[in-house]
Amino acid sequence: MIIAFQLAVFALITTSSILLINVPNVFASLNDWSSNKNIVFFGTSLWIGLVFLVGILNSLIS
Repeated sequence: MIIAFQLAVFALITTSSILLINVPNVFASLNDWSSNKNIVFFGTSLWIGLVFLVGILNSLIS
């Protein structure tokens, strides 16, 4: 269970880092928003899901 928690935290940190770099780039270029909005929405949804997963796994470990 601890390994699953650690992998979920690692995935959350990785997703956060990718979104931190890519979202401002998408917003800075107006032409790319229409083609990249699905990627931004998917990344945001993945991030929210990982936050809930880490919270659930943390409550099971404690």
